[in-house]
This record gives sequence, structure tokens and C-alpha cells, in this order.
Amino acid sequence: MDAYVSLFKDITEIIAWLMVLFTGLSLIRSHYWWIRIFDFPRSQIMLVTVFILGTYPNVHVMDHWMEYMLLGFLGVALIAQMIFIYPFTAVARIQALKCEKPDPENSIRIMLSNIRMENRKTERFLEIVRQANPDLLLVNEPNQWWADHLAVLDKNYPYSVKQPQENTYGMMLFSRLELVHSEKRFLVEDHLPSIYTQIKLRSGEIIEFYGVHPEPPAFMKHTDEREAELLMVGKMAKASPLASIVAGDLNDVGWSHTTNLFQRISGLLDPRKGRGFYNTYSVFVPIFRYPLDHVFYDPRFRLARLERLPKYGSDHFPILIELVYQPEGKAKQDSLHADKGDKQEASELIAKGMDED
Repeated sequence: MDAYVSLFKDITEIIAWLMVLFTGLSLIRSHYWWIRIFDFPRSQIMLVTVFILGTYPNVHVMDHWMEYMLLGFLGVALIAQMIFIYPFTAVARIQALKCEKPDPENSIRIMLSNIRMENRKTERFLEIVRQANPDLLLVNEPNQWWADHLAVLDKNYPYSVKQPQENTYGMMLFSRLELVHSEKRFLVEDHLPSIYTQIKLRSGEIIEFYGVHPEPPAFMKHTDEREAELLMVGKMAKASPLASIVAGDLNDVGWSHTTNLFQRISGLLDPRKGRGFYNTYSVFVPIFRYPLDHVFYDPRFRLARLERLPKYGSDHFPILIELVYQPEGKAKQDSLHADKGDKQEASELIAKGMDED
């Protein structure tokens, strides 16, 4: 029994130091993949840290200053993680306000879905699309096989932009609403498409939409290009006179420095803030879920609906959001603003990402 107790003490100490290390690494401003991956599991690290803080004093004698120092480090790590995720809890201030009155002529319902290229459950996916009944459907990761099986949508969605690819970065956009000035763009790398289009609402108002899917941090794959693409789109949205919507699998979480910088540069709202995580990945590993699929939008919109939809064989849950174009209420919404330092940092990150290409 003493051997098991000693082993448990050693394990708690190792885990405690790892939580401190992971938190410390996540605070470093760096594009290295082995640092940026710690942006994602903040809630998981926080929960483990709480468990260790409650367990450690009960299994250790606490007769050495190093043990108290470790508890202090754990407390700081816990506070740091809470600061990051607090804006996405239900007790935080809501950033994007709810629509005060329905306006079907100025509404747009968007479904965002990473279908996972290897997934073959097309019927289940199409059933969810029929139930959600979006005006605009953005599909990430389609290859030609998926493009062929989703061709049935053309009947109800007469407008589309399609770029199927075999590298898991294909993208397709289906729309009931008229699309104008649509473009397939390759902003940073030749194999990473994005979609730009203007959309005519039923009222005749014109808005604009950016569909993006940058690469995630992965083994020996740093985040220069991801940051460059997001910030380039953010600057475009800010410079445009039209009300913008940016959506896609961003392969980033809302509490990361990059995404917060993107919000300040673009001035767009995050409907998750003050409402919850709405985790979309991973379907297959419930204890490791993060909000990777995002919709950011101009303060001239109001939120009518935000919902995570059921699974259908992909490793991502789809997201459904309904927005109402109400420009008269723009000033009432709490959008972020970039200062001189933010603009300089964004320009440097874009230049660095383009150099890496």
C-alpha cells in the first residue's frame, strides 16, 4: 500500500509541474507549433489544475518550501487559464446582442460544417442540412467525391462557389441568396483556398462573406500562415464599406492571442462571448473539445440564433447561426478596436506569414 501511495504522490507532483509548464508555454508569443498547441486545452488544463490543487496538500506532508512554491505556481496557472476562458462563460458580458425584432427580409441563416473528407455519411449530412434549412451553407474539406454527392443541393441552392480538393482543404459554398462578385482566393498558400463573395439579402441589401480554413499548428508546422491569413481577412473586412461575415474552420480558439488580435483588427463580433464555448471539435474525443469553427460578423448585424447541430460522421459538429441586418443598432454593440501597436503587430505577422510561403 505504501508503494501505491508513494507512486500517487510522485504522479501528482509530475502532473502539477506539467500544468505549470503547459500554462507558461501558452503565454509565450511565438509561432512555434509546440507552443501554440497549448492555446487549445485551456479548460482541460484548468480542470486538472483544480484537481491537483485539491489533492496535492492531502497526499504530501507539506514540510518543504518547494511544495508551497509549487502550490503557488499552480494557483497562478489556474488564474491565468480562467482569465483566458472567462469571456466565453455565461457569467461574462455578452458581446453580440440578440435581435430585438424579427426581420425576414434582412435575415440570413448560415450553416458551417467541416465534413471530414474521409467521412461517407452523406445522407445523414444532407438530412441535417434539410432540418437546419440554411440560406448559406459553407462546407470545409470536400473533395471531388463529396462534391459529386452534394450536387443534389444545387436544386435548392442555385448559387454556389466550389473548390473541391484532395488535401482536406477544399471548400464549397451553397446559397439560396444571390451571390455577386464571387472569388476563390489563395491568400497565403497555393493549396489553401478561401472564398469571398457579396450576398444580396431578400431586402436587396448587399453584405459580404469570407469563408476561410487555415492550417492548424501541427508537428513541424508552425502558425505563421494561419495568422497571416486571418489577419489579412480581418484587414479586408475592416476596410470594406459592406457589413462583413467571416466564417470557417479557423483551426484556432476564440481565446487565443491571434483570434483576439483578429477581432481588434477587423472590428467583428464573436457571438460566443458571454454565451458559452459551443465546442465543435472533436466529436470523437469528448474530453478534448474546443471551439474551432467560428462565425464573426459586423456590428451592423444582430444575433437571432446560435446552435451547435448534431453529429453526422465528421470529427466536427456543424454550427448554425442566424443573423439579422440591423445597421441602426451598430453603436450599441461592444466591438473591439485596434490601436497602433495592434496594427503594427498585424502587419508584421502578415509579412512573416507571406515570407514563409
